[in-house]
Amino acid sequence: MLTDKLEHELELLERNLVVLKAVIKEEPIGILKLAEKTSLPKHKVRYSLRLLEHEGLVEPSLHGAITTNNMSKFKAEFGPNMKALLQRLNKISQSLS
Repeated sequence: MLTDKLEHELELLERNLVVLKAVIKEEPIGILKLAEKTSLPKHKVRYSLRLLEHEGLVEPSLHGAITTNNMSKFKAEFGPNMKALLQRLNKISQSLS
């Protein structure tokens, strides 16, 4: 179906946000503890941490993952970005009705 890729990306976004929220709450935190706290497999936590590190939101430390100074900008932009995406999806959906 045309929306399968979008659904997959939303699942990945949701998982990354679960991991990010756990890092924010528990930092510094290692992969094993993150897997335990989030109930996600270690390999998925590791992948999410890599993506979050690539985005500049977390970084490794001697004691585990920690957030970076980019978090305040991310938090400020996340809501408006999601709102814009939802509006766009609604517009697409309505165009097919």
